[in-house]
Amino acid sequence: QVQLVESGGGLVQAGGSLRLSCAASGRTFSTYAMGWFRQAPGKERELTAAISWNGGGTYYADSVKGRFTISRDNAKNTVYLQMNSLKPEDTAIYYCAAAKTLRVLRVEYEYWGQGTQVTVSS
Repeated sequence: QVQLVESGGGLVQAGGSLRLSCAASGRTFSTYAMGWFRQAPGKERELTAAISWNGGGTYYADSVKGRFTISRDNAKNTVYLQMNSLKPEDTAIYYCAAAKTLRVLRVEYEYWGQGTQVTVSS
């Protein structure tokens, strides 16, 4: 069992930066791949970035490549999403999620946080 709690969301101007954190409870965190999803109003929840259990593998959606960076600290049971050069279209609720291995499909993630709101003003 893994419980996830996101933090770090907020309101930022276009071009600004935010760093999201996802704190996990449970001794098995380091064995899970982690993903950051986002869901904008009226849209499907989509994967923005994912990282393997040891950080050796990462995935980024084309829409965030070069702007977002996912990382993890297994000693702190935390995964991060550094978001730079933010755009209004990045506005969404951001969720972290855990999967047995690095996956792209939402249905393959077992555990989910409650989400944190990110709003980018133009």
